[in-house]
Amino acid sequence: METLGGTGVAMAACSVLTPKAVTTFLLLVVPRVSQALTFSLPFQQPESCSHNQYFDVSALSCVSCGANQKRDARGTSCVCLPGFQMISNNGGPAIICKKCPENMKGVTEDGWNCISCPHGLTAEGKCHCPTGHILVERGVNGWLLSQATCELCDGNESSFTTASALGNVCVRCEPTFINATRSCECSEPNVLTGGLCFSSSESFPPHVISAARQGEPGMSFISEWFAKYLQSAAAACWVYANLTSCQALGNMCVMNMNSYDSVLVDACRLFQFIFEKTAGLSTVHSISFWRQNLPWLFYGDQSGLAPQILSSTPLPTNFSFKGQNQLKFVAASYDIRGNFLKWQTLEGGVLQLCPDTEERLNAAYSFGTTYQQSCEISLSKILTDFPTPIFYDVYLEYTDENQRQNIWAVPVLNLNLQHYKIFVNQDSSSAKWLLTRRIFLVDAVSGRENDLGNQPRVIRIATQISLSIHLVPDTKNGNIYPPLITIAYSDVDVKDPYSQFVKVSFSVKYEMNQGEAFVQTDIALGVLGGLAVLSSLLRTAGWKRRIGSPMIDLQTVMKFLAFYAGDLANVFFIITMGTGLYWLIFFKAQKSVSVLLPVPAQEERFVTYVGCAFALKALQFLHKLISQMTIDIFFIDWERPKGKVLKAVEGEGGVRSATVPVSVWRTYFVANEWNEIQTVRKINPLFQVLTVLFFLEIVGFKNLALMDSSSSLSRSPSSYIPPYSRILRYAVSTALWLVIGITQIVFFAGFYERFIEDKIRQFVDLCSVSNISVFLLSYKCFGYYIHGRSIHGHADTNMEEMNMNLKREAENLCSQRGLVPNTDCQTFQIAVSSQMRQHYDRIHDTLTRKNGPARLLSSSASTFEQSIKAYHAMNKFLGSFIDHVHKEMDYFIKDKLLLERILGMEFMEPMEKSIFYNDESYSFSSMLYYGNEATLLIFDLLFFSVVDLACQNFILAAFLTYLQQEIFRFIRNTVGQKNLASKTLVDQRFLI
Repeated sequence: METLGGTGVAMAACSVLTPKAVTTFLLLVVPRVSQALTFSLPFQQPESCSHNQYFDVSALSCVSCGANQKRDARGTSCVCLPGFQMISNNGGPAIICKKCPENMKGVTEDGWNCISCPHGLTAEGKCHCPTGHILVERGVNGWLLSQATCELCDGNESSFTTASALGNVCVRCEPTFINATRSCECSEPNVLTGGLCFSSSESFPPHVISAARQGEPGMSFISEWFAKYLQSAAAACWVYANLTSCQALGNMCVMNMNSYDSVLVDACRLFQFIFEKTAGLSTVHSISFWRQNLPWLFYGDQSGLAPQILSSTPLPTNFSFKGQNQLKFVAASYDIRGNFLKWQTLEGGVLQLCPDTEERLNAAYSFGTTYQQSCEISLSKILTDFPTPIFYDVYLEYTDENQRQNIWAVPVLNLNLQHYKIFVNQDSSSAKWLLTRRIFLVDAVSGRENDLGNQPRVIRIATQISLSIHLVPDTKNGNIYPPLITIAYSDVDVKDPYSQFVKVSFSVKYEMNQGEAFVQTDIALGVLGGLAVLSSLLRTAGWKRRIGSPMIDLQTVMKFLAFYAGDLANVFFIITMGTGLYWLIFFKAQKSVSVLLPVPAQEERFVTYVGCAFALKALQFLHKLISQMTIDIFFIDWERPKGKVLKAVEGEGGVRSATVPVSVWRTYFVANEWNEIQTVRKINPLFQVLTVLFFLEIVGFKNLALMDSSSSLSRSPSSYIPPYSRILRYAVSTALWLVIGITQIVFFAGFYERFIEDKIRQFVDLCSVSNISVFLLSYKCFGYYIHGRSIHGHADTNMEEMNMNLKREAENLCSQRGLVPNTDCQTFQIAVSSQMRQHYDRIHDTLTRKNGPARLLSSSASTFEQSIKAYHAMNKFLGSFIDHVHKEMDYFIKDKLLLERILGMEFMEPMEKSIFYNDESYSFSSMLYYGNEATLLIFDLLFFSVVDLACQNFILAAFLTYLQQEIFRFIRNTVGQKNLASKTLVDQRFLI
């Protein structure tokens, strides 16, 4: 009831508010709301606070300390000044300090009390004690002494104690002091190093130990860590066989890149000295390179040892693409002081500096998955995440045939290793490599000078880590050789860690010996290349017959090379296509691993073959394009005048009879149709490009080209996406392009042309209806003839008569259209005699040059009139030639032999008579895009593939492929149209 009543009052108050009151309310409230929306504050850091200010972690700003106070070491609170004691401290920054009396100027260690100090004060105002003494401020029961005392620790044989590092308790001396001097002091001639004492009689290398940190030129200097701990670690390892010291010595050798030099006595030289001197000790696990008490750092420096280690003994286990296929790498990890930390798996990004999700990081160890990861990391983040290095001995865990768990040591190829100042591991010959075992990711310790508390001058980072796995040759069960870790370190000069970035990478690659594959490819290339030579020779011989020239000259050689380019392009295409499909099918479909994809370096030969195929196919395409745009063509008009008309004669004032002119529109119409079908193809280029792109990008076929064992077409956005294999990209895109292209061709030939539209046959029908024949010469003495002579005598008629003629023809009430009576064959391949060709050239030259010889045309006629007369002369000549008028240039008709059709050449030469070969396959389309679909399809495919191999982008490849199709189609149409107008005297303006 109270709530309801309160609500009612509020509603009543709102209901009586006047407009003026509302306005006043808004003016008062809005500025406050606007002010409250300002969320800006000064940016301050703890380092920016002065010595009498502390950083308030709640307000995130610098706040002044109270009276007689200064900020503490962390900078987030205050402490009393020397000579002042605390009298209040509730755990926050607000404390109260009080000055100590004159007779008690010292302050206890906890800061709460004043005390008298007999041996003076420290800079912090605390009591000071001499070396070897401990400070005592309270009694046994905890009561405060009025005056602090300094008690001497008993270093005699009965106690062997000395003051602790904090100086507050006596502890037992370091055992090495006791062993060397029987006391807690390391006096001469004994050697004090690294907090340890060694007797001068110990048989240690009598050389000056170098604390130099080996690195890149200009990056070598004295490391404070080496100077402080190298000698002591080596001595403890050698003298006492101290396991931790031996590990620490090994770590320092690894920090120095496992480099060995006979001049300097550095960490690796000392390690090698101890290794040689302990030859009498037993080995670990029967491994000769692993000496008891010492870490396993090297495999030995014998020449040719590395190839034996890497490729002599396969791992005694099998790997598969199905089921559990994770590589189980484990590592024994150690800290910089040589303490064993733990066994740990490499999953979760232990060796991967780049951050990522756990799923993507673990994908690196999925068998068969090529892995690549790279990024840039801030130097400040590296220094924060890796204050001290962690060292790893990597092993591969596996289960043997008895189901027992074993591990196999993974060798390391350190590219920074120097052997006698030579980078042997950067040599191309593996026989010179020196393999090692232990690695680290970041070393921010050895790069410190003078003081280990300082910021490192140089930081050493593993910028490139690569894990390579080699498949055993001829294996059927997925046997591999021991994996190899290749690592490269970079020294980074630390200047401004917040603005410096380092690029790091991690990769896993799978390799197999491709020698046999290369041999098989070379054999196929040799065999098919030889067949290509034979094919080109036959085609050149056929071309020589078709041009009527028996001489072998430069033109013949160039023609042979043009033919050979096309045939060799097909050879390269077949080889690359077969190779790509082989890898796609056998790699993706295998269960027990027997083949692995070629690595990028091994793909170079394949990419070269694809480039050769494209270049040679481009030459073939351009050769055919130029041939099509330069053919000789003429339209023979069979129409004759239907009578005479009266025509006025200019200048004579009279009228005389003249023949009715034959309409030229039929010729224009046929020429325009020929112009339109010049670039007709059996496929739709735009549909082809878009469909291929749809299957690759939308359906996901491009995922089949990823370098892993999965055959899935879809990938989760959260999963790791491997790099693409160029061979698989080529195989997938090529297979799709061919399947879609062939499907289009089959649909076009089997359905579209049969039930919808067949432009080639329609053109032949159009010639018959128009009473126009087409005479084509693709070579000097070879070409094609389309017989379009109307069986009705006239085609220049009205609609009624035209329909009647077509009806009679449909009802078989008239003769057939063929050149030979009672036949339907209208298309022919023709081989003309040289005499006929010469006569044709004489008239043809007049047509093209428009200034023919005087014996054929009147020299007084204008250029246009000469062309018209030349046109009529050509039309009359070709018509009479077809009608067998010229007995000296006659022809006969025959069928081609099967072998002639297969070889694409004619065995008979047209010596005295020309030869017309029946051609029911409409092969005159070879002068059009239509008859060269295979060449165009493969050229487009190779263009698409070359662009994709160069850019790794299917969308860009599709766009550029369609663009080049349109450019060449425009060139073909434009130049072909000009050639058509030039050769037939058809006005180019009518070719639309």
